[in-house]
This record gives sequence, structure tokens and C-alpha cells, in this order.
Amino acid sequence: MKSGIIIGIAISFCFGFGMNSLLSTTEEKKNNEKLKLGNFSMSLSVKDLKVSQKFYEDIGFEVFADHSKDNYVILKNGKTVIGLFQGFFSNNILTFNPGWDENAKKVKKNDDIRIIEKHLLEKNIKLDSGVEENSEGPGYFTLTDPDGNAILFDQHF
Repeated sequence: MKSGIIIGIAISFCFGFGMNSLLSTTEEKKNNEKLKLGNFSMSLSVKDLKVSQKFYEDIGFEVFADHSKDNYVILKNGKTVIGLFQGFFSNNILTFNPGWDENAKKVKKNDDIRIIEKHLLEKNIKLDSGVEENSEGPGYFTLTDPDGNAILFDQHF
């Protein structure tokens, strides 16, 4: 009988330990779930759009969206996307497009710009500009990383 009690205690301990591990793993996964930031690209500030476009085409990029009449073009090489912008901003910008893939197609699973903004604010990350309050659909916000790099989150839908 004594051995039965010991076995029962051992089984209870193992069951409790296993359930605790399962629950903490589930909770840990929930807390560490990654945000879906969407397509990533570099937005480059260029001095001469035509000269820069030719340079990037010569190293293997192709025009994806030609807005040269508006002083910018979007170029691709495989899944790599860069934007060349003349006269828009003074420094290069890291750009994320929540809800888009590298072909500017809407993805099924994405995080709305407001969810990403809320997450960053909860992490005490200072934003330079925010999404319009109580808005829906398209929106953007900006921030600066600790090294002074500008980051744009720009949702188009």
C-alpha cells in the first residue's frame, strides 16, 4: 500500500509538472508571438532619380512601379524591394507595409497598423508620429531607432 501511495504521488507530480509546462509554454508562445509587419523595403533619398534608377537597374533591379513623373520609382530584385525618392526626405528610411507582400498584394493574415502601434507604445517605444485616432483603413506612423534611423510603418488598405 505504501508503494501505491508513492506511485500515486509520483504520477500526480508528473501530471502536474507536465500540465504546468504545457500551460507555461502556451502562455510563453502567446506573449512572444511576433507582429506581422508586412513587406519590408528601403526608401532611399536620391539626388538624381534617373542616375540612381540606372545604377540599381545595372546591378539587377527592375522597375516594379514607375512613378518617375512624381519623382519616385519602386524597384525589385526577387523579393527585395527598394524605393528611390527624389526630393521627399533627407535621409534613407526603413519601410514596413503591414498587410502587403513584396508584390503589393494584400496578405490574408496581417496585423493592422493600429495593433502594431499599440504594441510599440506598450513597449514604451516613442513614436515620432502616430496613426490618426479612431481611424480605420490606411494609416501610417513613424519612429526613430536608437541610432537615428527613420522607420516608417505605412498601411495602404
